[in-house]
Amino acid sequence: MEKVWKKHYPDHLKSEIEIPELATTDMLQQTIKKFGDHKAIHFYGREMTYKELGKQAEAFASRLQEDGVSKGDRVALMLPNCPQYVISYYGILQAGGTVTQVNPMLVGGELEYILNDSGAKTIVIYKPLLPVLNQIIDQTDVEKVIQVSLGDETTEDDLAVEFTDYIKQASNPPNPVGIDPEEDIAVLQYTGGTTGRSKGAMLTHRNIVTNTIQAYEFFKDEIEIGNERSLTVIPLFHVFGMTSGMNLSVYTAAMNIILPKFEIEEVLQTIKNLKPTSFPGVPTMYVALNSHPKAEEYGLDSIKICNSGSAPMPGELMRSFEAKTGAKILEGYGLTEASPTTHCNPMFSKRKPGSIGIGVPSTDYKVVDLSDGTTEVPYGETGELIIKGPQVMKGYWNMPEETADTLRDGWLYTGDLARMDEDGYAYIVDRKKDMIIASGYNVYPRDVEEVLYEHPAVQEAVVVGVPDEYRGETVKAVLVLNEGQSTTEEEIIAYCREHLAAYKIPRMVDFREELPKTNVGKILRRKVREEMA
Repeated sequence: MEKVWKKHYPDHLKSEIEIPELATTDMLQQTIKKFGDHKAIHFYGREMTYKELGKQAEAFASRLQEDGVSKGDRVALMLPNCPQYVISYYGILQAGGTVTQVNPMLVGGELEYILNDSGAKTIVIYKPLLPVLNQIIDQTDVEKVIQVSLGDETTEDDLAVEFTDYIKQASNPPNPVGIDPEEDIAVLQYTGGTTGRSKGAMLTHRNIVTNTIQAYEFFKDEIEIGNERSLTVIPLFHVFGMTSGMNLSVYTAAMNIILPKFEIEEVLQTIKNLKPTSFPGVPTMYVALNSHPKAEEYGLDSIKICNSGSAPMPGELMRSFEAKTGAKILEGYGLTEASPTTHCNPMFSKRKPGSIGIGVPSTDYKVVDLSDGTTEVPYGETGELIIKGPQVMKGYWNMPEETADTLRDGWLYTGDLARMDEDGYAYIVDRKKDMIIASGYNVYPRDVEEVLYEHPAVQEAVVVGVPDEYRGETVKAVLVLNEGQSTTEEEIIAYCREHLAAYKIPRMVDFREELPKTNVGKILRRKVREEMA
């Protein structure tokens, strides 16, 4: 099928780009050379220039090397959004290490799985999370713990060294490390929760540099290098925040305004005071902004690029938000395995509400028949969306079979059902997989079900996503109890709270006498989901 989407690119923008042979750290070095005195980070009134960021990242790299971190070693990063995140990320890469991004909301068993699967021996962790780490550290290979304090945290730990003190101990510049951008892994980005189903996507330096440049080229008409301000509330440990918040800011010498969590009043006041020009967000954030009774008084129209990802954007929300604020939302699409961005509605051509837009530069995509996985379906018909481009991962860490199933003949099989119109705009119809997206976070039902099955009263469990006006989807558990056992919705939720990250906890629990099953006894998750519609 003809690549019709490329016709939307005007002559001064390229639908195909040449990706330079750069390591991820080279983007920072280029910006330091040209814009070293420009503000790199703003965090609660404190600011840091690119030159200062570079020096601290370099000192961190030096200390890691002195502690034995060498090329390819995985270093875990378990922090909320803060300057230390950016310093650590670029410092790890400059030392030659691989950043293993860890969601700070994970509980003990989930953290243990990722640390063991990645083989990380060093972790940079937010100080209040040390008790979570200490629960499981003896079951891992972690030898070095570097703690980050952001305020008056009271947790004490003799095994951890303070981040600030650690950097001060650097005595020499880091040793140069030769990086092969196409082969060397910059980031291990995990896709899910506690079980073997959680996969570490191997994102190379080339993958990450490519996706950063693709984003810049796509929005180039709206970006003035050295003069932009990005409001980054979406977590940096999330691949969307990593690329669209942190790395794009570094590449374009923007000031990255960092907030550790989304609190509506704080976000609105920050917009009013600092006038950001870009805001990568998820639909729940736009719901909150749109619902605020005085949102239009905070100057949201300073934001030129409101790009939305991680979950579908309701058309009515988009229209209402734009009418109230004057800011435009550009819905896009991506996935961990693609670093993540593959599609977005363009500023340079028409936007189509409900669509994920067209491919970013140097990205090919098509919709193929579900039965054979290769035949393209006609415009308007539903099939599986597959993608090819230089931002697509190298594969899954230590999972050759899963890699072979997902990467076939150079194409990334997304597992998402989609259709394409005659203009080349893609529309996500449904998910082939059972993954739930709640507030932009990926929730794998099996992870939650395994915890539920450990409850003594539970005989059978199935977990589905149900529509939620604010979160996009919310997690619902449907249970059959063991004979003679009883429990309540509140008790089940409390039990899950002890064993799961907050975003995975069911918000609703139903109890039934039986669950729908196939003739061989397999629970019909699809049937349960349909009953919730």
